[in-house]
Amino acid sequence: MDGTAELGRSGLRRVLAVLCVTEVTSWGVLYYAFPVLAPTLSRETGWSIGAVTGAFSAGLVTSALVGIPLGRALDRWGPRWIMTAASAVGVPAVVGIALAPSFAAFLGAWLLAGIAMAGTLYPPAFAALTRWWGPRRVTALTAVTLLGGLASTVFAPLTATLLGHLGWRDAYLVLAGVLLVVTVPAHLLGLRGTWPDAPAPVDGLHTDPGPIARSRPFVLVTAAVGLGAFTAFAVVVNQVPLLLERGLSTGTAAWALGLGGVGQVLGRLGYGRLTAMPARARSVLVLGALGATTLLLGLAPGPVPLLVALAMLTGAARGIFTLLQATAVSDRWGAAHYGRLSGILSAPAMTATAVAPWAGATLAAALGGYPELFVLLAGTGAAAALLAVGTRVRA
Repeated sequence: MDGTAELGRSGLRRVLAVLCVTEVTSWGVLYYAFPVLAPTLSRETGWSIGAVTGAFSAGLVTSALVGIPLGRALDRWGPRWIMTAASAVGVPAVVGIALAPSFAAFLGAWLLAGIAMAGTLYPPAFAALTRWWGPRRVTALTAVTLLGGLASTVFAPLTATLLGHLGWRDAYLVLAGVLLVVTVPAHLLGLRGTWPDAPAPVDGLHTDPGPIARSRPFVLVTAAVGLGAFTAFAVVVNQVPLLLERGLSTGTAAWALGLGGVGQVLGRLGYGRLTAMPARARSVLVLGALGATTLLLGLAPGPVPLLVALAMLTGAARGIFTLLQATAVSDRWGAAHYGRLSGILSAPAMTATAVAPWAGATLAAALGGYPELFVLLAGTGAAAALLAVGTRVRA
């Protein structure tokens, strides 16, 4: 049973609109502002860029670990107070980042920000929409990820403007104010409504999440999604250096990255048509496409229009992968224990997201260049597709 009876259609639309706005803001402040501010931050504080990025990655790992117990709480109590509290925690975390007098304080602030990420980014929003929207969850998940994909489009230039006028510390203080004004009241007031009872397991199956989490299909799904996340985010972070090696200017490479975001949106728009496929076949197809597009981008020497087109294709595969992750649990085991199982599944993916920037650059140096890195990443995507072959759930 979906949440229509509890919220009504207007309530469902309200919840969706709120999460669209808060996901853009949360991703923008807690994630996408960092790569814009990090170089200036490192230069002015004297902390190495590796150390600064390491603190950011530590926050993402914290988010992955906190997300596991948080998923269980979401199943029981719903998203309203959890997402409101996490938003409130994010405000002093960002203020702490802005005012950190030492690297130890900076690291501590990012660990606190990791707790906020666990309760504000995609996993809790996916859990809320999956329970409330029920059979129509793909429509809602597509909408929130489409808008969430605009977080970098909105907040990267906004953060750059704030940096130019205020400096990195005051820029972060302004962004903390944005987080406070937008997300805290939106979650508190917009996520009102009775949290529906968990839907009954289909045909009496999948009644206990413990055995599910230990089952072979779940372990393989978790591993496949983790490898897919590593591939997707390593491609994003290292795409501009790859295109620079191919002779593109910085401006053209940046435009190609931006058009990859357009491809991401277009890919998500087409995900609904793939839901007619069985979950296993869809997973193999999407992860295989992620690996294949990465390989083509890594091998193509040019010309520029072809490289831009391939950047859009990799973006489309990445966009579809986000929705594949969002529906991996519900398509196989239903929505009864979505929060708990999704929290477990998301932990390796978030950890992979955290290490991808550092690992990508390190591997590129070890392999001799970014084209070689992209070939390796294509192999990672292919390995994820192979793991997905074993994710069929049998009665």
